[in-house]
Amino acid sequence: MERKLHLNLLASRPPMAGGFPQSGSKMKMGPGRKRDFSPLTWSQYFETMEDVEVENGNGKDTFRIYCSGSHGPVLLLLHGGGHSALSWAVFTAVIYSRINCRVVAMDLRGHGDTKVKNQEDLSADTMAKDIGKVVEALYGENPPPIMMIGHSMGGAIAVHTAVASHVPSLLGLCVIDVVEGTAMDALNSMQNFLRSRPKTFKSLENAIEWSVKSGQIRNIESARVSMGGQVKKCEEPSCGDSSSIGEGIIEEDEDEEAEEETNKKRMKEDEQEKKKESIFTWRVELAKTEKYWEGWFRGLSALFLTCPVPKLLLLAGVDRLDKDLTIGQMQGKFQMQVLPQCGHAVHEDAPEKVADALATFMVRHKFTEFKDGFLC
Repeated sequence: MERKLHLNLLASRPPMAGGFPQSGSKMKMGPGRKRDFSPLTWSQYFETMEDVEVENGNGKDTFRIYCSGSHGPVLLLLHGGGHSALSWAVFTAVIYSRINCRVVAMDLRGHGDTKVKNQEDLSADTMAKDIGKVVEALYGENPPPIMMIGHSMGGAIAVHTAVASHVPSLLGLCVIDVVEGTAMDALNSMQNFLRSRPKTFKSLENAIEWSVKSGQIRNIESARVSMGGQVKKCEEPSCGDSSSIGEGIIEEDEDEEAEEETNKKRMKEDEQEKKKESIFTWRVELAKTEKYWEGWFRGLSALFLTCPVPKLLLLAGVDRLDKDLTIGQMQGKFQMQVLPQCGHAVHEDAPEKVADALATFMVRHKFTEFKDGFLC
């Protein structure tokens, strides 16, 4: 089966035939084997959370960031479309245990808990400028050495940010599972993919369960912490349409005196019942961001190759490289590593493998050192 890379304009690619390649018996839902889909909090993986204010010309924008560490180079983590900084939670705990570093994972414009004046402007230029402003707000005019790491859409934005020199202290660049040729090919089928997802979920646990069973995120622990950044409680009554709820339909209790109730009373009770329900929907309407997709990815390979810093490309499976990247790899312009048996959310599905690859890359380039006691 030809693997399609649905570049996270959203989350992961649709599940592959046969379910989870690496699953085995552990993933089976047999009698007496009930998996825990309850959410996990950010504080189990990051040390701090804060909101960073930056000037936008017409006021201030606020970007949510999660951090760990106080010395060493900064790993600036940029998530894929529809995700949030929480998608890096498990990876952060792993990489922080391996090398001397600081971690800053940020919610990009229009995502997670970031609040901006124009959250619908998801152009590559605007988001790249956002990253530069956040770095300046955090560190002033003399930021520490920064390794920028981006997944899918975040990988594309990382490249645009690097090319525009918005991060003056850039050490290196790591792009995860985004290749221009495959990305452009995938755009044609992206709307169909987005329409195939449930519009709402009856609970956060329900959303977590769906993400794992559908193959969107193949690591249960990561899904339990990151899905809270992808979905939110519905605020509009219309989004609680039971016909669109994933993993089952919410059933309302029968009223024994329904025949005697007036229509007015029945409507009032229905409203009260809806208020009790915690229906969740997607935080980002990705289908509405289509006008920016081409701008994220077109010309990406050439831009990636022009970045003067050491570069690492991590891919899931054996995706073909486009012409520019194939030539660039032959010329030794970047390092590439394929991590098999992963979905598109590589850093969530296999955080240890991604951390090992990144740690080895950074130590080899003398950006940092392994922590005492860690055996590579």
